[in-house]
Amino acid sequence: MTIDVPLSVLDLAPVQFGNSVGEGLRATTESARAAERLGYSRFWVAEHHNMPGIASSSPAVLLAHLAAATSTIRIGSGGVMLPNHAPLVVAEQFGTLHALHPGRVDLGLGRAPGTDQATALALRRTTEGLSAEGFPQELMALMRYFDGDSADGIVAVPGIGESPEIWLLGSSGFSAQLAALLGLRFAFAHHFSAENTEAALALYRQNFRPTDRLERPHAMIAVSAVCADTDEQADLLARPSELAFLNLRRGLRTPLPTLEQTANFPGTEQERQFVAGRREGQLLGAPATVRRQLEDLLRRTEADEVMLNTRIYDIDDRVRSLELIMEKVVA
Repeated sequence: MTIDVPLSVLDLAPVQFGNSVGEGLRATTESARAAERLGYSRFWVAEHHNMPGIASSSPAVLLAHLAAATSTIRIGSGGVMLPNHAPLVVAEQFGTLHALHPGRVDLGLGRAPGTDQATALALRRTTEGLSAEGFPQELMALMRYFDGDSADGIVAVPGIGESPEIWLLGSSGFSAQLAALLGLRFAFAHHFSAENTEAALALYRQNFRPTDRLERPHAMIAVSAVCADTDEQADLLARPSELAFLNLRRGLRTPLPTLEQTANFPGTEQERQFVAGRREGQLLGAPATVRRQLEDLLRRTEADEVMLNTRIYDIDDRVRSLELIMEKVVA
């Protein structure tokens, strides 16, 4: 099977245990430059708050830096969590990015707050707009600011006439159907909701309505990807991210653990089952292993694009994973 879909990178701007936030952000910048050099299509960052292990709390600010540090790769949000922001603010921020870097900016939007409710309230300062039920109206308001036909008569500057490429993000059928009804590109979070992927993509394609923005459905899946020279090395490199996720499930918000901290992980049978479930349908192993996994994923999903979430502690290993996938998996 020929792998000819565009590959991109989702970087969570990890803050490693023992390192500063600045070091984590510099590693993300290095990762973006490497992705551009290797021929990846997009480099996205995701909005999270109150998370000591993730430094991308302000996507627009970080994307401005990454766009200036690169020259050709598309940069974008995967995503901006719209319930946390007034639509006008998002239109102005991404209108500014698009004006500065025309043709290179993606605006991926999610309907979850990307944090706990108390933090979401601190961001928004009101409970209005925090519920998922209000998301479609907020999304429509944002799109109207870019189009210049806002219902309130307010003009977004920058914003009007500076529309980035808009994507709707999701991990459920709700987001898939909304993206279809609005004629938007759809990115599915396969990396943490693998069991829903095929059903959501089917809903998206079945219900898609062409618009001026997009004539036919276009779906991307985000997948966890750790590639190393051997399967055993890839297994070790994947463990810090898995331990960080398990800690989050326990209510512990920590920086990305070191390899040494994962020496006895997973320990219990329940933890082993959790990790096995997290790895199901993802990309993990040596190049030959990852190629088989990627071919199977594309056969099942028929995705138009694939985005790799490579959350590895050491930046050299992270870049090496990106190199191996582009040079030995898809070449």
